[in-house]
Amino acid sequence: MANLTMVQAINQALAQEMERDDRILVMGEDVGHNGGVFRVTEGLHEQFGSDRVVDTPLAESGIIGTAIGLAMAGLRPVPEIQFEGFLGPAYDQICTHAARMRLRTRAGLTVPMTIRVPVGGGIHAPELHSDSPEAIYSHNPGIKVVMPSSPYDAKGLLLSALRDPDPVIFFEPKRIYRAFREEVPEDAYTIPIGSSRLVREGSELTMVSWGATVVQCMNAIEQSGRDIELIDLRTINPMDFDPIAQSVEKTGRAVICHEAPRNCGVGAELSARIMEECFLHLEAPVQRVAGFDTIMPYYKLELDYLPDAERIGKAIAETAAY
Repeated sequence: MANLTMVQAINQALAQEMERDDRILVMGEDVGHNGGVFRVTEGLHEQFGSDRVVDTPLAESGIIGTAIGLAMAGLRPVPEIQFEGFLGPAYDQICTHAARMRLRTRAGLTVPMTIRVPVGGGIHAPELHSDSPEAIYSHNPGIKVVMPSSPYDAKGLLLSALRDPDPVIFFEPKRIYRAFREEVPEDAYTIPIGSSRLVREGSELTMVSWGATVVQCMNAIEQSGRDIELIDLRTINPMDFDPIAQSVEKTGRAVICHEAPRNCGVGAELSARIMEECFLHLEAPVQRVAGFDTIMPYYKLELDYLPDAERIGKAIAETAAY
Protein backbone atom coordinates (compact mmCIF):
# COMPACT_ATOMS: atom_id res chain seq x y z
CA MET A 1 0.00 0.00 0.00
CA ALA A 2 1.13 3.53 -0.78
CA ASN A 3 1.14 6.44 1.66
CA LEU A 4 -1.12 8.97 -0.02
CA THR A 5 -2.47 12.41 0.71
CA MET A 6 -6.21 12.98 0.38
CA VAL A 7 -5.65 14.69 -2.98
CA GLN A 8 -3.76 11.65 -4.28
CA ALA A 9 -6.37 9.21 -2.93
CA ILE A 10 -9.21 11.09 -4.63
CA ASN A 11 -7.27 11.33 -7.88
CA GLN A 12 -6.59 7.60 -7.77
CA ALA A 13 -10.26 6.81 -7.14
CA LEU A 14 -11.35 8.95 -10.09
CA ALA A 15 -8.80 7.39 -12.45
CA GLN A 16 -9.62 3.82 -11.43
CA GLU A 17 -13.37 4.28 -11.72
CA MET A 18 -13.12 6.14 -15.02
CA GLU A 19 -11.08 3.24 -16.38
CA ARG A 20 -13.63 0.73 -15.08
CA ASP A 21 -16.76 2.60 -16.18
CA ASP A 22 -16.69 4.59 -19.44
CA ARG A 23 -19.95 6.35 -18.48
CA ILE A 24 -18.05 8.50 -15.98
CA LEU A 25 -16.88 11.95 -17.05
CA VAL A 26 -15.35 14.77 -15.04
CA MET A 27 -16.41 18.35 -15.73
CA GLY A 28 -15.80 21.77 -14.21
CA GLU A 29 -13.75 24.93 -14.27
CA ASP A 30 -10.07 24.20 -15.05
CA VAL A 31 -10.37 20.46 -14.33
CA GLY A 32 -8.75 19.53 -17.65
CA HIS A 33 -5.39 20.94 -18.71
CA ASN A 34 -4.77 22.60 -15.32
CA GLY A 35 -5.87 19.60 -13.25
CA GLY A 36 -8.21 21.64 -11.06
CA VAL A 37 -7.47 24.50 -8.68
CA PHE A 38 -6.12 22.00 -6.10
CA ARG A 39 -4.71 19.63 -8.78
CA VAL A 40 -7.11 16.87 -7.74
CA THR A 41 -7.86 15.97 -11.38
CA GLU A 42 -4.24 16.26 -12.50
CA GLY A 43 -3.35 13.78 -15.25
CA LEU A 44 -6.92 12.73 -16.00
CA HIS A 45 -7.19 14.85 -19.15
CA GLU A 46 -4.06 13.27 -20.58
CA GLN A 47 -5.29 9.79 -19.70
CA PHE A 48 -8.94 10.03 -20.78
CA GLY A 49 -9.11 12.93 -23.24
CA SER A 50 -11.27 16.02 -23.58
CA ASP A 51 -14.50 14.06 -24.11
CA ARG A 52 -14.34 12.71 -20.56
CA VAL A 53 -12.49 15.49 -18.75
CA VAL A 54 -14.28 18.64 -19.78
CA ASP A 55 -13.28 22.24 -19.02
CA THR A 56 -16.47 24.27 -18.59
CA PRO A 57 -17.31 27.99 -18.49
CA LEU A 58 -17.54 29.79 -15.13
CA ALA A 59 -21.22 29.02 -14.68
CA GLU A 60 -22.05 26.75 -11.73
CA SER A 61 -25.75 26.56 -12.56
CA GLY A 62 -24.84 25.54 -16.09
CA ILE A 63 -22.30 22.97 -14.89
CA ILE A 64 -24.79 21.25 -12.61
CA GLY A 65 -27.73 21.63 -15.02
CA THR A 66 -25.71 20.03 -17.81
CA ALA A 67 -24.55 17.26 -15.47
CA ILE A 68 -28.16 16.51 -14.49
CA GLY A 69 -29.10 16.15 -18.16
CA LEU A 70 -26.13 13.87 -18.82
CA ALA A 71 -27.02 11.73 -15.80
CA MET A 72 -30.65 11.43 -16.88
CA ALA A 73 -29.40 10.30 -20.30
CA GLY A 74 -27.42 7.42 -18.80
CA LEU A 75 -23.97 8.86 -18.07
CA ARG A 76 -22.36 9.34 -14.66
CA PRO A 77 -21.03 12.90 -14.54
CA VAL A 78 -18.69 14.13 -11.81
CA PRO A 79 -18.98 17.94 -11.80
CA GLU A 80 -16.46 19.83 -9.68
CA ILE A 81 -17.40 23.12 -8.03
CA GLN A 82 -14.10 24.89 -7.31
CA PHE A 83 -15.08 26.14 -3.84
CA GLU A 84 -18.11 25.47 -1.65
CA GLY A 85 -19.15 29.14 -1.73
CA PHE A 86 -19.79 28.84 -5.46
CA LEU A 87 -22.55 26.25 -4.89
CA GLY A 88 -25.08 29.07 -4.43
CA PRO A 89 -25.83 29.63 -8.14
CA ALA A 90 -26.34 25.88 -8.54
CA TYR A 91 -28.65 25.45 -5.53
CA ASP A 92 -31.79 25.47 -7.64
CA GLN A 93 -30.49 22.79 -9.99
CA ILE A 94 -29.30 20.59 -7.12
CA CYS A 95 -32.26 20.84 -4.76
CA THR A 96 -35.16 21.50 -7.16
CA HIS A 97 -34.18 19.03 -9.87
CA ALA A 98 -31.37 16.58 -9.03
CA ALA A 99 -32.77 15.76 -5.58
CA ARG A 100 -36.36 15.34 -6.79
CA MET A 101 -36.01 13.64 -10.17
CA ARG A 102 -36.41 10.06 -8.89
CA LEU A 103 -39.65 10.90 -7.07
CA ARG A 104 -40.87 13.27 -9.78
CA THR A 105 -40.67 10.55 -12.44
CA ARG A 106 -41.61 7.63 -10.16
CA ALA A 107 -38.05 6.31 -10.69
CA GLY A 108 -38.42 6.56 -14.45
CA LEU A 109 -35.39 8.86 -14.45
CA THR A 110 -32.58 9.04 -11.92
CA VAL A 111 -29.58 11.32 -11.48
CA PRO A 112 -26.42 9.25 -10.76
CA MET A 113 -24.18 12.28 -10.29
CA THR A 114 -21.34 12.98 -7.84
CA ILE A 115 -20.70 16.67 -7.16
CA ARG A 116 -17.16 17.15 -5.83
CA VAL A 117 -16.67 20.27 -3.70
CA PRO A 118 -13.61 21.47 -1.72
CA VAL A 119 -15.01 22.65 1.61
CA GLY A 120 -14.10 24.43 4.83
CA GLY A 121 -11.55 26.90 6.13
CA GLY A 122 -7.97 26.87 7.28
CA ILE A 123 -6.13 27.76 4.06
CA HIS A 124 -6.48 31.58 4.22
CA ALA A 125 -8.58 31.88 1.08
CA PRO A 126 -10.75 34.91 0.15
CA GLU A 127 -14.45 35.35 0.90
CA LEU A 128 -16.76 32.58 -0.39
CA HIS A 129 -13.85 30.11 -0.33
CA SER A 130 -13.97 28.79 3.25
CA ASP A 131 -17.53 27.91 4.29
CA SER A 132 -19.05 24.65 5.54
CA PRO A 133 -22.57 24.34 4.09
CA GLU A 134 -23.19 20.64 4.78
CA ALA A 135 -26.31 21.33 6.88
CA ILE A 136 -27.98 23.24 4.04
CA TYR A 137 -27.74 20.35 1.60
CA SER A 138 -28.39 17.63 4.18
CA HIS A 139 -31.75 19.28 4.84
CA ASN A 140 -32.88 18.39 1.30
CA PRO A 141 -34.25 14.84 0.88
CA GLY A 142 -32.92 13.05 -2.17
CA ILE A 143 -29.29 14.14 -1.82
CA LYS A 144 -26.57 12.15 -0.08
CA VAL A 145 -23.92 14.30 1.62
CA VAL A 146 -20.47 12.86 2.35
CA MET A 147 -17.40 14.41 4.04
CA PRO A 148 -14.33 12.23 4.67
CA SER A 149 -11.58 13.00 7.18
CA SER A 150 -8.74 10.85 5.86
CA PRO A 151 -7.17 9.67 2.58
CA TYR A 152 -8.32 6.07 3.13
CA ASP A 153 -11.93 7.11 3.71
CA ALA A 154 -11.83 9.60 0.85
CA LYS A 155 -11.01 6.92 -1.72
CA GLY A 156 -13.48 4.33 -0.43
CA LEU A 157 -16.34 6.79 0.00
CA LEU A 158 -15.74 8.42 -3.39
CA LEU A 159 -15.84 5.06 -5.16
CA SER A 160 -19.17 4.37 -3.45
CA ALA A 161 -20.46 7.80 -4.50
CA LEU A 162 -19.41 7.26 -8.11
CA ARG A 163 -21.37 4.00 -8.18
CA ASP A 164 -24.44 5.37 -6.39
CA PRO A 165 -27.69 5.57 -8.39
CA ASP A 166 -28.61 8.98 -6.95
CA PRO A 167 -26.97 12.41 -6.52
CA VAL A 168 -24.15 12.68 -3.99
CA ILE A 169 -22.42 15.85 -2.81
CA PHE A 170 -18.87 14.85 -1.93
CA PHE A 171 -17.38 17.53 0.30
CA GLU A 172 -13.56 17.43 0.40
CA PRO A 173 -12.03 19.27 3.43
CA LYS A 174 -9.35 21.34 1.76
CA ARG A 175 -7.52 22.01 5.04
CA ILE A 176 -6.41 18.36 5.11
CA TYR A 177 -5.97 17.82 1.35
CA ARG A 178 -2.20 17.51 1.91
CA ALA A 179 -1.94 17.75 5.71
CA PHE A 180 -0.96 14.12 6.27
CA ARG A 181 -0.51 10.79 4.50
CA GLU A 182 -2.13 7.43 5.15
CA GLU A 183 -1.80 3.93 3.80
CA VAL A 184 -4.31 3.52 0.97
CA PRO A 185 -4.73 0.23 -0.96
CA GLU A 186 -3.88 0.39 -4.65
CA ASP A 187 -6.87 -1.80 -5.55
CA ALA A 188 -10.38 -0.38 -5.61
CA TYR A 189 -12.47 -0.72 -2.44
CA THR A 190 -15.67 0.89 -1.22
CA ILE A 191 -16.89 2.25 2.10
CA PRO A 192 -20.69 2.25 2.35
CA ILE A 193 -22.34 5.65 2.28
CA GLY A 194 -24.27 6.05 5.52
CA SER A 195 -21.71 4.35 7.77
CA SER A 196 -19.81 6.15 10.53
CA ARG A 197 -16.32 5.21 11.74
CA LEU A 198 -15.16 4.50 15.28
CA VAL A 199 -11.87 6.41 15.34
CA ARG A 200 -11.06 5.77 18.98
CA GLU A 201 -12.71 3.71 21.72
CA GLY A 202 -13.32 5.21 25.15
CA SER A 203 -15.56 5.11 28.20
CA GLU A 204 -15.65 8.62 29.71
CA LEU A 205 -17.24 10.69 26.96
CA THR A 206 -18.50 10.42 23.37
CA MET A 207 -17.19 12.87 20.78
CA VAL A 208 -18.71 13.15 17.30
CA SER A 209 -17.20 15.03 14.37
CA TRP A 210 -16.53 14.87 10.63
CA GLY A 211 -14.20 16.35 8.03
CA ALA A 212 -11.10 18.33 9.04
CA THR A 213 -12.39 18.84 12.59
CA VAL A 214 -11.79 15.15 13.33
CA VAL A 215 -8.06 15.95 13.33
CA GLN A 216 -8.59 18.76 15.84
CA CYS A 217 -10.64 16.40 18.02
CA MET A 218 -7.80 13.88 18.08
CA ASN A 219 -5.39 16.62 19.15
CA ALA A 220 -7.75 17.68 21.94
CA ILE A 221 -8.24 14.11 23.15
CA GLU A 222 -4.51 13.49 23.31
CA GLN A 223 -3.98 16.69 25.27
CA SER A 224 -6.84 15.92 27.67
CA GLY A 225 -5.46 12.55 28.76
CA ARG A 226 -9.03 11.28 29.12
CA ASP A 227 -10.57 8.03 27.87
CA ILE A 228 -12.75 9.51 25.12
CA GLU A 229 -14.60 7.70 22.33
CA LEU A 230 -14.41 9.50 18.97
CA ILE A 231 -16.86 8.80 16.13
CA ASP A 232 -16.35 10.19 12.63
CA LEU A 233 -19.77 10.65 11.09
CA ARG A 234 -18.33 10.48 7.51
CA THR A 235 -21.79 10.72 5.92
CA ILE A 236 -23.99 13.64 6.97
CA ASN A 237 -27.00 12.36 5.04
CA PRO A 238 -28.02 9.60 5.54
CA MET A 239 -26.76 9.76 9.10
CA ASP A 240 -25.51 6.63 10.89
CA PHE A 241 -26.92 7.42 14.32
CA ASP A 242 -27.09 3.99 16.00
CA PRO A 243 -23.36 3.80 16.86
CA ILE A 244 -23.59 7.29 18.38
CA ALA A 245 -26.58 6.29 20.52
CA GLN A 246 -24.81 3.13 21.68
CA SER A 247 -21.72 5.13 22.59
CA VAL A 248 -23.66 7.78 24.52
CA GLU A 249 -25.54 5.07 26.40
CA LYS A 250 -22.15 3.74 27.47
CA THR A 251 -20.44 7.04 28.35
CA GLY A 252 -23.37 9.24 29.42
CA ARG A 253 -21.75 12.34 27.94
CA ALA A 254 -21.39 13.83 24.45
CA VAL A 255 -19.49 16.64 22.71
CA ILE A 256 -20.15 17.43 19.02
CA CYS A 257 -17.62 19.38 16.95
CA HIS A 258 -17.92 20.96 13.50
CA GLU A 259 -16.63 23.93 11.48
CA ALA A 260 -20.00 25.26 10.35
CA PRO A 261 -21.84 27.93 12.38
CA ARG A 262 -23.45 26.61 15.55
CA ASN A 263 -26.98 27.83 14.78
CA CYS A 264 -28.95 25.12 12.92
CA GLY A 265 -25.77 23.17 12.21
CA VAL A 266 -25.65 19.38 11.94
CA GLY A 267 -24.57 19.38 15.58
CA ALA A 268 -28.02 20.68 16.54
CA GLU A 269 -29.67 17.70 14.84
CA LEU A 270 -27.29 15.29 16.56
CA SER A 271 -27.86 16.94 19.93
CA ALA A 272 -31.64 16.74 19.50
CA ARG A 273 -31.52 13.05 18.56
CA ILE A 274 -29.25 12.25 21.50
CA MET A 275 -31.77 13.96 23.78
CA GLU A 276 -34.68 12.10 22.19
CA GLU A 277 -33.12 8.62 22.16
CA CYS A 278 -30.55 8.67 24.99
CA PHE A 279 -32.08 11.04 27.55
CA LEU A 280 -32.19 8.55 30.42
CA HIS A 281 -28.50 7.74 29.92
CA LEU A 282 -27.23 11.33 29.88
CA GLU A 283 -25.23 12.56 32.87
CA ALA A 284 -24.47 15.99 31.40
CA PRO A 285 -25.91 18.35 28.78
CA VAL A 286 -24.67 17.75 25.24
CA GLN A 287 -22.04 20.32 24.28
CA ARG A 288 -21.42 21.71 20.80
CA VAL A 289 -18.12 23.21 19.65
CA ALA A 290 -18.61 24.92 16.31
CA GLY A 291 -17.87 27.89 14.14
CA PHE A 292 -19.36 31.15 15.33
CA ASP A 293 -22.69 32.49 14.05
CA THR A 294 -21.06 34.95 11.71
CA ILE A 295 -19.57 34.96 8.23
CA MET A 296 -16.17 33.30 8.04
CA PRO A 297 -13.65 36.09 8.77
CA TYR A 298 -10.67 37.00 6.64
CA TYR A 299 -7.19 35.54 7.03
CA LYS A 300 -6.09 37.14 10.30
CA LEU A 301 -9.03 35.77 12.32
CA GLU A 302 -9.79 32.61 10.32
CA LEU A 303 -8.09 30.17 12.70
CA ASP A 304 -9.77 31.86 15.68
CA TYR A 305 -13.13 31.08 14.06
CA LEU A 306 -12.43 27.37 13.54
CA PRO A 307 -12.75 24.91 16.45
CA ASP A 308 -9.28 23.99 17.70
CA ALA A 309 -7.85 21.69 20.35
CA GLU A 310 -8.09 24.41 23.01
CA ARG A 311 -11.81 25.11 22.48
CA ILE A 312 -12.60 21.42 22.17
CA GLY A 313 -10.55 20.66 25.28
CA LYS A 314 -12.55 23.18 27.28
CA ALA A 315 -15.81 21.48 26.25
CA ILE A 316 -14.35 18.11 27.21
CA ALA A 317 -13.39 19.36 30.67
CA GLU A 318 -16.76 21.03 31.31
CA THR A 319 -18.75 18.01 30.15
CA ALA A 320 -16.63 15.53 32.09
CA ALA A 321 -16.88 17.60 35.30
CA TYR A 322 -20.63 18.20 35.15
